[in-house]
Amino acid sequence: MAAQEILKIEHLSKRFGSNQVLRDVDFSVTQGEVVCIIGSSGSGKSTLLRCINLLEEPTGGNICYHGKDIDTLPVTDYRARVGMVFQQFNLFDNMTVLENCTVGQKKVLGRDRREAEQKAIAYLQRVGMDKYIHAKPAQLSGGQKQRVAIARALAMDPEVLLFDEPTSALDPEMVGEVLQVMRDLANVGKITMVIVTHEMEFAREMADRVVFMDEGVILEEGTPDQIFETPKEERTRIFLKRILRN
Repeated sequence: MAAQEILKIEHLSKRFGSNQVLRDVDFSVTQGEVVCIIGSSGSGKSTLLRCINLLEEPTGGNICYHGKDIDTLPVTDYRARVGMVFQQFNLFDNMTVLENCTVGQKKVLGRDRREAEQKAIAYLQRVGMDKYIHAKPAQLSGGQKQRVAIARALAMDPEVLLFDEPTSALDPEMVGEVLQVMRDLANVGKITMVIVTHEMEFAREMADRVVFMDEGVILEEGTPDQIFETPKEERTRIFLKRILRN
């Protein structure tokens, strides 16, 4: 039985003034899939995620969720189903870890405090942060903040999680702990994930599909072996040679 298609993006474009950032992008995500999007800075990777999550309004094209145009869905409901983990964590500095992980559940999903806290603590435990429920973000390392941000997103019970370069703001020694959490989500949780990343080894190891973007278009996509071992496009080969040479 074929996996169910959750997201389908057709002819997506995004322009900022005279700058065309996305050009006629077609993209889909199926249930349980881990998709890693790679490419140079400025290639449109993060803008694609932000359009999927409606943090940016596309200039043209369609985004469908389970076959329905997302323009017909309430934005807060859709965002609860398609969650996002940001590069800069986006935690509320004036709230504790536990409050950060319950506020969205209560406001958007209408959960009572007890249910929201139970759900938050379960996910904080899963990412190894349950000992810090009373801490404020300023007391945490970058890696700890990102693990809290992942728990917060999971507590909303999303069907898809979008990750926008989740390790790029971290010190090198913190990167591994966040990637390990994401590995566990893919292997144990079977969570559907779309990950913009510059961690090539992670993409090679964890992705079901790797997408290479260049100058606002999807230039090439395939399995990790296809993209990393036998890329078809010269631009993909140049990018990988440059980024993997270290």
